[in-house]
Amino acid sequence: MQSTIYNERKKISVLKIIKIVIAVLVVIVIEVVIVKEKSQQFFLEVPVKVEVFIVVVVVVVVVVVVVKVIVSVVVVVVVVVVVVVVVVVVVVVAVVIAVIISYI
Repeated sequence: MQSTIYNERKKISVLKIIKIVIAVLVVIVIEVVIVKEKSQQFFLEVPVKVEVFIVVVVVVVVVVVVVKVIVSVVVVVVVVVVVVVVVVVVVVVAVVIAVIISYI
């Protein structure tokens, strides 16, 4: 019984982390859209970069959804994997944003 309660707490904390990551991604996408509206010329010069960024965001969202499904099935094994995936996703998004900002 004790381990079940512990696993439920882990599951809840992992889901909170995933929700935070999704919220951060939404904010990033909104910021990119605002930047796009402010600097149309920049985006006309490097449309490929924007498409790459959009693809990265879509892939990240898909990964998060898949991880969420896995977490609901197998909690204990995936907790470490989820943390690693979240860290990798945040780093990738940060690098992509840095690349985009460096071209502005």
